[in-house]
Amino acid sequence: MKFSLGWLKAHLDTDADAGTIAEALTRIGLEVEGVANPADALKPFKIARVLTAERHPQADKLQVLTVDTGDGEPLQVVCGAPNARAGLVGVFGGPGTYVPGSEITLKKATIRGVESNGMMCSSRELELGDDHDGIVELPSEAPVGSSFAEYAGLDDAVFDVAVTPNRQDCMGVRGIARDLAATGLGTLKPLDVPNIEGSFDNPVEIRIEDPDGCPAFHGRTVRGLTNGASPEWMQRRLKAAGQRPISALIDITNYVMFDLGRPSHAYDVKALSGAVVGRRAYDGETVVALNGKQYSLTSEMTVIADDNGVHDIGGIMGGEHSGMSPATTEVLLEVAYFTPERIARTGQKLGLTSDARSRFERGVDPTFLDDGLAVLTGLILDICGGEASRVTRAGEPPVGAKRVAFNPARTLALGGIDVPAAEQTAILERLGFIVDGGEVVAPSWRRDIDGPADLVEEVTRIVGYDAIPSTPLSRANGVAKPTATRSQKVERRIRRAAVARGLDEAVTWSFIGEDEAAHFGGAPHMLANPISEEMKAMRPSMLPGLIAAARRNADRGAITIRLFEVGRRYLAEGERPTVGLLLAGERNPRHWQSGKGQGFSAFDAKAEVLALLDAAGAPIANLQLLMDAGPTWHPGRSAKLGLGAKTILAAFGELHPRIAKALDAPAGTVVAELFLDAIPPARLGARARPAYAPALLQPVARDFAFVVPDTLAADTLVRAIRGVDETAIIAARIFDRYRPDGEALSLAVEVTMQPGEKSFTDAEIGELSAQIVAAAEKLGASLRG
Repeated sequence: MKFSLGWLKAHLDTDADAGTIAEALTRIGLEVEGVANPADALKPFKIARVLTAERHPQADKLQVLTVDTGDGEPLQVVCGAPNARAGLVGVFGGPGTYVPGSEITLKKATIRGVESNGMMCSSRELELGDDHDGIVELPSEAPVGSSFAEYAGLDDAVFDVAVTPNRQDCMGVRGIARDLAATGLGTLKPLDVPNIEGSFDNPVEIRIEDPDGCPAFHGRTVRGLTNGASPEWMQRRLKAAGQRPISALIDITNYVMFDLGRPSHAYDVKALSGAVVGRRAYDGETVVALNGKQYSLTSEMTVIADDNGVHDIGGIMGGEHSGMSPATTEVLLEVAYFTPERIARTGQKLGLTSDARSRFERGVDPTFLDDGLAVLTGLILDICGGEASRVTRAGEPPVGAKRVAFNPARTLALGGIDVPAAEQTAILERLGFIVDGGEVVAPSWRRDIDGPADLVEEVTRIVGYDAIPSTPLSRANGVAKPTATRSQKVERRIRRAAVARGLDEAVTWSFIGEDEAAHFGGAPHMLANPISEEMKAMRPSMLPGLIAAARRNADRGAITIRLFEVGRRYLAEGERPTVGLLLAGERNPRHWQSGKGQGFSAFDAKAEVLALLDAAGAPIANLQLLMDAGPTWHPGRSAKLGLGAKTILAAFGELHPRIAKALDAPAGTVVAELFLDAIPPARLGARARPAYAPALLQPVARDFAFVVPDTLAADTLVRAIRGVDETAIIAARIFDRYRPDGEALSLAVEVTMQPGEKSFTDAEIGELSAQIVAAAEKLGASLRG
């Protein structure tokens, strides 16, 4: 939010300069993002008088002026403005002056053979307005040679303050002035609320048919007005706020919104038909808003409408049909209260933002309807003239005093500052609270106050967070004890292992779109007030975020993408710590030895999963491979790893083609998820590594080739062989897979046998070999001849 120092001082009686105020604002939680002074860009410009104006000898539309700049010798200036004439007093920029509106630096030049030493400036060139038809005309008594910025009163600092969502009261200049007054930086001036009874009944009927979305609507008409230009002081303040002055009526409603944080709206009565009603929109109903865009509405949205249709998207933006024009002579003024949650959902659904929405969805003061309407009416009568009707009040705003327990001792306990109880009471009262013994009544404009901790925050920020003493935490003598939990240690080891294997860590949003979550079983948890529809569901899987990150990298030319993320999945039973893994692009780039680049396969994902599970301390030697990874996965190119069917530690492979297409995953993407909460904790006795004891005798290796059924998993065959004699057989691995055309599948297994105290005899090796073949035959395999 932007405002000028002069505007602030209209509410705050203070002698503080801009620097002191900026420091105080940041100290009390209203972060100042910048302080600028428009006069800085206009300091080089001077007030000058045109002494003579002669026709240019080479151009009919140009004049050659003699200009008195107050520096002694008059200067010659070539000018094309139609209003340039002898005796005119205007604004002059000499050679070397930067013109902000034209973004040029003036220099001495020759125009059509005549030398020109600067220029007389228009309002647009000085960024003081849109007028470019002629040069600025000042009163004849304006002091020639003096600074134009000082003469025009433009030397006024402009603050740019970041207002947090909970401080709806600071969305107006008066609210900021109130906070500064509470710090002792000045005194809050009383608000002048005119008493306007009205001279006739309001001819426009006002009704409410949607009390949930629009609990209260106060309005009155003003007739016989003239919608000309707003006064200079108002235009100057609106420009400081980043607003473009348009007309008196529009400027006044904007001014009241920025000045007091109270949005309002004015309707041209000639465009209205019948009663003006706050109701729900009809599904499919449309309105062309003031931004010129047409919006399709739903029955979940609140609108202001008459017999002919919608005139206003309630609390967000008015309609183009009933907007103000120079011919407007009678208006209906609307000061209403809209439910913040309804405003937020409507704005998100329509993708429509406005200054009014940003205030209504935070929650405006529900008790300020009558006073806000009086201030608005008073400004219109003063500037535009006319006469006002009596006020029509429809509905009741949700007014209710919120009482909060107050214990001054909590400020020291929670805030760390020892503030006397009397001073705490004084601070709260300056902020508008009513202290009543052990309770405090929050002001109507502080919707964010909810409990005793909020009162501590109010006192602490006004005293100043810099007053909190730096106090070290107490600690026991001796060596500090480890504080990391088992899960933190596991996540650290996984991160280190993943990075060491060449993966890049990603951090993605915990929120995804509802349609994305549906591919992974749906999202049990939905946000009530999401940033957007694409970030509405709490993710049930880590994969959508990683796929989106991979797609962005692939679109930017990444050849190899190796990503992992340590985070949480949000399931119906709670949060689940999970590691997501994604491999896409080329595993090996093209090379003169290997030819074309090679992509990733499910086996690459399996290798990464096993490495990370090993780093996490999982018993990978006991893992079983289960082929049914679930409906999310490719039915033939995915699997699960677990300690039995009930304890699944990971799933890996390719996604189901339907899901991969829906998520726009890069071609050839393989993914995996590791479920950290399923990894069993290590046994206490297994913390220390056993002493290394190399075998005294040489191991014996034998190869077996089995013809196996297509349904037999290789892991099942290997486990059966290992189970023949877990002492003698120390390793078994598949080293070849062979399927001749039209024949059965063959798997070759290398079995390593380790003798103990004496070498194996031929008979012992033969017996072990027979047992291995027998174990394979039980699974339907046979030794290949």
